[in-house]
Amino acid sequence: MTPRAIRIRRRRTVVALAVILAVVVGFFVRLVDIQVVSAAANVKDSREIAFGATTPLDGTRGSIVDANGTVLAQSQTVYDLQMDPKVMNGIETGKTPPKLSWAQAADKIAAITGQTGDEVRTIAADALAADPDSQYAQIKKGLSTDQFLKIRALGLSYLHSEPRSIRVYPNGAVAGNLLGFIAGNGDREGIEEAQNACLSPTKGSESYLTGNDGVVIPGSMTTKPAVDGGTVKLTIDTELQWYLQQMMMEEVKTQGAKAGTATVIEVGTGKIRAAAEYPTVDPNDPGASAAADRGSRVFSTSFEPGSTGKAITAATVMQDAGATAATSVTASSHEEFPNGAVINDAFEHPAYDYTLAGALIDSSNVALSKFGDLVTDQQRYDELVKFGVGKKTAIDFPGEADGEIHPVKDWDYQSHYTTTFGQYYTVTAPQIGSVYQTIANGGVKIPLSLVESCTAQDGTVTEKAAPKPERILDAGLDAQLSRMIENVAVQGSVSDSIKIPGYRVAAKTGTAQKPDPTTGAYKEGIYFTSMVGYAPADHPQYVVVVTLDEPTRVTSSAATAPAWQKAMTQVLKTYRVQPSTVPMEPLLPKFK
Repeated sequence: MTPRAIRIRRRRTVVALAVILAVVVGFFVRLVDIQVVSAAANVKDSREIAFGATTPLDGTRGSIVDANGTVLAQSQTVYDLQMDPKVMNGIETGKTPPKLSWAQAADKIAAITGQTGDEVRTIAADALAADPDSQYAQIKKGLSTDQFLKIRALGLSYLHSEPRSIRVYPNGAVAGNLLGFIAGNGDREGIEEAQNACLSPTKGSESYLTGNDGVVIPGSMTTKPAVDGGTVKLTIDTELQWYLQQMMMEEVKTQGAKAGTATVIEVGTGKIRAAAEYPTVDPNDPGASAAADRGSRVFSTSFEPGSTGKAITAATVMQDAGATAATSVTASSHEEFPNGAVINDAFEHPAYDYTLAGALIDSSNVALSKFGDLVTDQQRYDELVKFGVGKKTAIDFPGEADGEIHPVKDWDYQSHYTTTFGQYYTVTAPQIGSVYQTIANGGVKIPLSLVESCTAQDGTVTEKAAPKPERILDAGLDAQLSRMIENVAVQGSVSDSIKIPGYRVAAKTGTAQKPDPTTGAYKEGIYFTSMVGYAPADHPQYVVVVTLDEPTRVTSSAATAPAWQKAMTQVLKTYRVQPSTVPMEPLLPKFK
């Protein structure tokens, strides 16, 4: 190459470099102007022409677990499989045959969803018959993650799976009446409602800007993560709950009753360790149960306690009138009192000089009426209220009944006496259980509890405030009353039915007439029976309450004795309670 050619090439190179440099400088200047000098104005302009969008992010509802951590309720993602019949039809009838024909695809889909190929093909055919341009047909709802992955692996463009969260109860009907459920309309029952604040997740969001063409503007994305709900820990034991539900089902059927319940309370803490009932509900399918069986009878059913309420009368006359187990009254099986009230005992007997202990052992209504006259109506009313009658428990379970206690001014000549033996006021099973928890705990009442704690997603544990104990009965008097209730278990009419080898027990039965809601009068021969007691009597650990609604095979409180014995035996086994080591004191005399 000649020197002149070399010089020309150099000049051209210099010119080209100068042009390129000028362009680069121009771009740089413009970039600085856009991103620095005019940045604020450009952002303002872009926001005016951009479109904002926000997508909600859902968190997961928290789980419910028992005292041992067993999962009772949890949320799970399922998939609803849908298809676009129009797209499928277009592929099927196109010029290029699909790798997988619709006939073959339908069979493969069906093998995954648990349907038949004909069923899947019919779904698509029906959709197209109704609308040749149909783009939606529901194939199967509620597919598992495994099924979803298998469907996706088919690679069929006309299939779409929509995820959604559902509530799952792994143990079925076990504790179903306590857990409650979430209805299709979002309504909640039971613990699902009571602990909704803990269980509910906090929604998050994803926000961004797009241009006219729908493209997301870089740097405009902001995300607020969702926060999953917390875990609710209950006080109940799932295995004990399961046993008691099975046992109550058998006992309800054996006794020909409408329903039955079994409630277990830990004496030293007031914690409910089981609240079983039959009929029950499987929260996975609440619609399969009658509406009356979907709530919790343990908390919602109130009844006259009958003879189980006599312990409160005994406590009152001991505390306010100085009575002891040996204090006596003369009572026959049928008496008309000076105010005109007529009171009867459940069995015929001549006039006995009943001790207070004997009146409880024989469950004499007449004798308890006379003991009740040792104190004023107001004193008896006040003691009933102190023991918790007429006010729902501290649990405040959804639908829980208060029970009913009438003010003293409403007591007439008959109710003046019937209130001494468990009539003219009502309680729930937990309320009467609380009465006997107080007696078993040396006269100290500990409010009942069903929830242990809430554990937030970040691990923060919020425990339920410790219930404040309240002394209801003097410790010395309570010890005498507890001894009397143990004598009821040993000398009473069902003593042989409730024995538990190796353990001393204290228990009282109750038989209550049921009022007719239309007339207010008691139904003839229709009863609500119950039994409540604790063990070991020398060192009480657990209270068990059993109820039967309208038993027909045995209509007296003896109907509940087998169930109570089975329940208490299982409780003592479950918690490995040591047998009694202190022998029972000499039997208390029934008569003076």
